[in-house]
Amino acid sequence: MRIAALFSLILVTWPVVAAAKPPVLVELFTAQGCRTCRDADAHLGKLAERPGVLALTFSVDYWDYLGWSDTFARPAHAERQRAYVTRLKLREPYTPQVVVDGRHETQGQKGPEVDRLVRLATAQARPAPDMRFVGPRRVDVGSGRVGKGGADVWLIRFDPRSVEVTVRAGDNRGETVVQRNVVRQVQRLGVWRGIPRAFRVPAATDEGLRTAVVVQVPRGGRVLGLALAPP
Repeated sequence: MRIAALFSLILVTWPVVAAAKPPVLVELFTAQGCRTCRDADAHLGKLAERPGVLALTFSVDYWDYLGWSDTFARPAHAERQRAYVTRLKLREPYTPQVVVDGRHETQGQKGPEVDRLVRLATAQARPAPDMRFVGPRRVDVGSGRVGKGGADVWLIRFDPRSVEVTVRAGDNRGETVVQRNVVRQVQRLGVWRGIPRAFRVPAATDEGLRTAVVVQVPRGGRVLGLALAPP
């Protein structure tokens, strides 16, 4: 009990400092079997090099019926995209789609429009809770404003390398797809209610992955905070 109380006191008395502006989160929903996705994949690779941007590739599986099973697709990726579809009042999910900071979306192959949304998100004032990793197994989220019901805290692990996949069937048969920052794990860590809280970070299952933690309005809402763990 004493240890828990002391830990709670440390969080509550966390110094109030001006938090660094979090990176802009750019999410590309793509598929290796999608013929129009290659340009979007290439543009995301360029965005991944920009300071102040975290660009992530979420592969979805709903084009697998065309003949090629996407090697990086996960049900959680399509579920995340469906939440955006509902929140942004879209008719249906599609690829390639880019979502910026959970607030704006566009077709992923429209590079200039993607860049415009990134600039817009960068320019907008975004009060964010202070976030910091404490070792490899804990992330602390400070105080901040949040709506009724709180916000979801998501763990996202991704491969920071550029990965080449040769597609052997379907519409892209014989083509090589190059993808960057491919998401390999998405896991909800809990709820943040605007007061300081520590979240346990599970151990990585694969080597070489990087870890990001995203604080986000539930059900595909806007991103409130983001922290990237040291390499």
